[in-house]
Amino acid sequence: MRIGITGATGFIGSHLASLAREQGHSVVAYSRGTRSLPTANVSLQQPPKAPHALLETPLDALVHLSGESLMGLWTPKKRDRIWKSRVDFTEAMVAHLGTWKAENRPKVLVCASGAGFYGNSGSTALDETSPRGEGFLANVCAGWEKAAHRADALGVRVITLRTGMVLGRDGGAFPLLRKLFACGLGGRLGSGQQWMSWVHIDDAVQLILKTITSESVWGPVNLCAPEAVTNAEFTKKLAAALHRPAFFHAPAFALKLLLRGMADEMLLGGQRVIPRAADQMGFTFEHPDISSAFKALV
Repeated sequence: MRIGITGATGFIGSHLASLAREQGHSVVAYSRGTRSLPTANVSLQQPPKAPHALLETPLDALVHLSGESLMGLWTPKKRDRIWKSRVDFTEAMVAHLGTWKAENRPKVLVCASGAGFYGNSGSTALDETSPRGEGFLANVCAGWEKAAHRADALGVRVITLRTGMVLGRDGGAFPLLRKLFACGLGGRLGSGQQWMSWVHIDDAVQLILKTITSESVWGPVNLCAPEAVTNAEFTKKLAAALHRPAFFHAPAFALKLLLRGMADEMLLGGQRVIPRAADQMGFTFEHPDISSAFKALV
């Protein structure tokens, strides 16, 4: 297959491009980043003045992963960049795909979203049929998915990835967490009872490719491991894997004061997500529990 990837030089995109090549696919990498990619079976496309206007080329699938990082203070300007880079960008990109020749358009669009779609849902187990939650991230994810589904009218099969925390050695939150815990600064956040949905990077990219090749799959797919954990359990297992103490405790009030809305939705709130669509596809996770994931990472 010929697979296009936006954000191809990012953390998830680069792993996906490498795996796709290993499985014999060719990759068209759309990226503004400078991180290197293997050149074999990869065509790197620098964006034009309008980044959403992807260079037209025959594609079997398009995986859309680009977007403003959620990390940082959620000032009004930051929130605006998050919304525009996800919702507005995707809407414009899909409209541009409509200008492509029908034979060149991807048959399937796999668009990133997030487990934040479900809001802060406590201990309730959530699958792909669960309703949308409340909050800024829930609104962004809902708008993002709606923009992606504009491709339905083009005859494109649309999949939206409701992704949890992706764990890998070379990107995402794990490298920073590893440094903090190695220095003895690890610990729970707030009460530690908030649920964390996560997935190992190897399972994440395997599942993305599985959704592309499974023609019956459509709509939301929870890109999370089967066993979500509380923040306290996550902290305990990471400390054990690194053989370090985890005595540090970040009080909820301090996180809220320092990080504003980001703390409430990303650190102190959470979701207990179940990957039911992956199970229905017959997908087998290499790292189904957090202990095996940490063992592989450290």
